[in-house]
Amino acid sequence: MPAVTITYLEMLSPGTLIPRRAPGPDFSVREAAVPQGAFNKFLYTTVGAAWSWTDKLGWSDAQWQAHAADPALRTFVAWHGGSPAGYYELYQHPEPALGIEIAIYGLLPAFYGRGYGAALLTSAIEQAWAMHPNRVWVHTCTDDHPAALPNYQASGFTIYHTETHQKPPAS
Repeated sequence: MPAVTITYLEMLSPGTLIPRRAPGPDFSVREAAVPQGAFNKFLYTTVGAAWSWTDKLGWSDAQWQAHAADPALRTFVAWHGGSPAGYYELYQHPEPALGIEIAIYGLLPAFYGRGYGAALLTSAIEQAWAMHPNRVWVHTCTDDHPAALPNYQASGFTIYHTETHQKPPAS
C-alpha cells in the first residue's frame, strides 16, 4: 500500500516571515466577507482536484454554508484580471495555544508557475498574524503540490512534526 507523509509546520513570531510579493500589479487578495458555501465549494474542488482533496467532497450544500459561515473561519480569495486565482482559509482554533491554522491554501490550475503561490502564502501569513495569535501553523502532505513544503519553508515556517500513514486502497 502506498504511504502519505504529513508535515506540520509553524511560525512562532511574525518577524520570521520572509515576505514574497506577486509579480505585477494585477494580483490582489481580498477577504470573502459574505459567507457563500457554494463559492467555498467551488474553490475547494477546483484548487484541490489535482491534489487529492477529498475529505469535503461529500458535503451537502448546508454543510458548505455552515463551514463558510463559521465565525472561527475567514476565507480570502486571490484575484488576477477579475478571475479567481487561488484562496486560503484561516481557522482560529478555540484553544488559544493552537493559534491560527492556514487550513486551506492553493492556486487554481491556470495560475501555477506564475509566482503567485508565494505571494498568496505571504498574504495568508500576514492576515493570520494580524489576528494576534501565539503561532501560525499549516500542514502539507506528499500528495500536495511538490512546491508546497519548500514554499512554506521559504516563507519562514519550520517543521515541528511529521507522520506517515498508509493510504487506504482506492475503491
